[in-house]
Amino acid sequence: MRLTFFLQRTRRLLALSLVSALVLTSGSAAAAVTVQVLDMAGAPVPNAVVYAEPVGGQAVPKAQKQAEIEQKDIKFWPSVTVVQVGTPILFPNHDKVRHHVYSFSPAKTFELKLYAGVPTNPILFDKPGTVVLGCNIHDQMVAYVQVVNTPYFGKTDMAGRVKLDGLSNGKYTLKAWYFAMSPNAAALEQPLNVQGSDLAATVKLTVKAVPVE
Repeated sequence: MRLTFFLQRTRRLLALSLVSALVLTSGSAAAAVTVQVLDMAGAPVPNAVVYAEPVGGQAVPKAQKQAEIEQKDIKFWPSVTVVQVGTPILFPNHDKVRHHVYSFSPAKTFELKLYAGVPTNPILFDKPGTVVLGCNIHDQMVAYVQVVNTPYFGKTDMAGRVKLDGLSNGKYTLKAWYFAMSPNAAALEQPLNVQGSDLAATVKLTVKAVPVE
């Protein structure tokens, strides 16, 4: 009798442990979405910014890392950057000439007056939106920073693809932005529903892709 009772009790405990493990695994499941961005002619779009904004109020991690946009060969590198709100960006000047970096964009207005080398402090990008960068000395220098309210973001490769990792279950708004879109144009949106498995999505823009130099 005692042995039978012990075996039954052990089976119940093992079953409860298994159910708890399955619940925890399901609750913490994360998925990835691979996004293909095409232009109006169906060609792939490199350097497009893609991001997924939670709709259901899911808690998301805050920005942790610092980013960099360097000046080299009288250009900004990279020409397109995407960061989460709250990310500091450092602007090292690796050219032999001085630069005067600025932005008049509402999402971030700032000025780094004529300087060489590495600035002492980074610039904090604390509002969502598009930030256009320029140099007051070299008019041909232009770059873009897309500041987003989510940690789920990326930039398309030469094939126009990007993979967003770590999305928990729930509803999202998938957004795509491209620097060749009309000034002040909002990112293109479409719904995205994540339920534990990896997904694929296609976004078609109404502009023509710009060749990458």
